[in-house]
Amino acid sequence: MGNREDLLEGAKRCLLEKGYRGTTARDIAAASGVSLAAIGYHFGSKEALMNQAVYEAVGEWSEGFEQALAAVDPQASTLDRLETVWTHMVASFQQDKPLWRAQLELVVEIERNPELGEFFAKIQPEAHLGLAELFPGVDPTSDETTRMQVGKLYHALLIGVMAQYFIDPQTAATGHDLAQALRIVAAAIQPKDVAG
Repeated sequence: MGNREDLLEGAKRCLLEKGYRGTTARDIAAASGVSLAAIGYHFGSKEALMNQAVYEAVGEWSEGFEQALAAVDPQASTLDRLETVWTHMVASFQQDKPLWRAQLELVVEIERNPELGEFFAKIQPEAHLGLAELFPGVDPTSDETTRMQVGKLYHALLIGVMAQYFIDPQTAATGHDLAQALRIVAAAIQPKDVAG
């Protein structure tokens, strides 16, 4: 690997160990074995490097999560598949706790850090489309607006369930809870609601 890649790997390690705000440029340099000056040369700032590290860490998690979901029965009903996917997602809050903790930290940090806010505002549409593909319930060939709307719903659920988990894992929504709630809501939907 070159210095740029080493810096990214070091920044990802620091993100998971120290958090976004708790990581200094010196921490990254030490973790990567690269000089402090190389951060500015390759990324412009520590913040830009950390933003890229977050983006890559989430992308790596997403790839691994998709592979884990390959075993989900494609013949199962949409709600049964959704329950399985959410069950895996909730389990990942424990298995990948440092990454999810960093995600929650970023939600608060965005208000203090305009550069971070701009970075995530740019990639948020990509995240919405990715979530629409990850979870069942939308035809992958449907138009982008439809996929974006479904992705926004899943993103809202993801952040909410993650917050619940960090508050109290015992009372947080499970995959079963979410599937049951969707069954209840779906049963209450009237034909006139679907037209809208």
